[in-house]
Amino acid sequence: METRHFSAAERLERLPLSGYHRVIFIIIALAFFFDSMDLAMMTFLLGSIKSEFGLSSAQAGLLASSSFFGMVLGASLSGMLADRFGRKPVFQWSIVLWGVASYLCSTAQTVESLTLFRILLGIGMGMEFPIAQSMLSELIPARRRGRYIALMDGFWPLGFVAAGVLSYFLLPLIGWRDIFLVLAVPAVFVLAIRFFIPESPRWLEQAGRHEAADKVLGAIEQRVRTSLGVATLPEPVRLPRTVTPPGNFFSALKQIWSPQYRQRTTMIWSLWFFALLGFYGLTSWLSALLQQSGFAVTQSVYYTVLISLGGIPGFLMAAWLVERWGRKPVCIVTLLGGGVMAFLYGQSAVFGGNVALLIGTGLLMQFFLFGMWAVLYTYTPELYPTSARATGSGFASAIGRVGSLLGPLVTGLVFPITGQGGVFALGALCFAIAAGVVWLFGMETRGKTLEELTETQAAG
Repeated sequence: METRHFSAAERLERLPLSGYHRVIFIIIALAFFFDSMDLAMMTFLLGSIKSEFGLSSAQAGLLASSSFFGMVLGASLSGMLADRFGRKPVFQWSIVLWGVASYLCSTAQTVESLTLFRILLGIGMGMEFPIAQSMLSELIPARRRGRYIALMDGFWPLGFVAAGVLSYFLLPLIGWRDIFLVLAVPAVFVLAIRFFIPESPRWLEQAGRHEAADKVLGAIEQRVRTSLGVATLPEPVRLPRTVTPPGNFFSALKQIWSPQYRQRTTMIWSLWFFALLGFYGLTSWLSALLQQSGFAVTQSVYYTVLISLGGIPGFLMAAWLVERWGRKPVCIVTLLGGGVMAFLYGQSAVFGGNVALLIGTGLLMQFFLFGMWAVLYTYTPELYPTSARATGSGFASAIGRVGSLLGPLVTGLVFPITGQGGVFALGALCFAIAAGVVWLFGMETRGKTLEELTETQAAG
């Protein structure tokens, strides 16, 4: 069958889901998992670092926020770099950067050097997140795109749990520096990406590199045929064509603020900002706040890990619901549910710190909040065309990281004044605002190809 006269999207969308798609998913998801471990580790090590360096609550909050400052820079740059120079090289270098930075964290002898290395780590992680979601959204057919991206995000709570388990067993034995050293090892994973992850054919076509796109598509189609054990593939179906000529480095940034995409950009930036302000304002301090309530270090780490387990069924449920209910309603429900449970968790900590009540409300809080993450990473890349997808995802993530940066800082300042009840009430308010923004201004993207969503906006 001659397929060269069909677009990259038409050839990709008609492919049946295969073992090859799952290999791509696993590689990208594992990179996401290792990043999650590095970022989440500060939740479990902050109490020990705070004690060693004699930090105040505000100083500890600044240290916890340092990675998010780097993530703002990384996410802002990586999107434009990926839309200009390709998804694959930016994705690879992001992993190298966070691996080197994690090693440097293990060498830190002062809080100033540790803060600097955490900023570098954040730049690498900030680069990786938006590229991962853009790559996966462009390689997986629309009928399963939402589920796969939501499942990829599920590796985030798994990374959080793994970070907690690692710190629970290793922290008493080797200390926080050597834990950062252990986390630098997975950076060699970049070798797998070099050999198994293709460049996005959608991006190659968008960049005018049609021969390269055809070559990559041919290799993908052959791998799918081999994986499924078939000789032929389904006939492609015509889709809207909205290819934009390649521009300069800032063309994609201008595009996401053009009249066609302005409302989407305002909505998704607001969602990311308030959702991450609330999430990291609470999560980065979970273990430290338990220690403030009188729990021992290992005990607080244990309870934090236990609470984070609620995120696993949360993202699995969200991965199923985004293709049943749609992105918009699941996003609203998870935000509101997380807000209610965050408020109740804070109150349970105030009134006696009953362990059963703390764990119960904490499990439900993480159930909803990690479900929210799954929707967030599914929803964002679907809102933009190929020519600006990584830039749109990157800047949304960067604005969210501003919220991540402010969250632990605000918590460190508010906690001495209002206590845990006030901290978690503030987090609940942030989630409520984010849900309101999606309800008023969000659009539904379920079941549509990326090109159809672009066409919908252009027609509007």
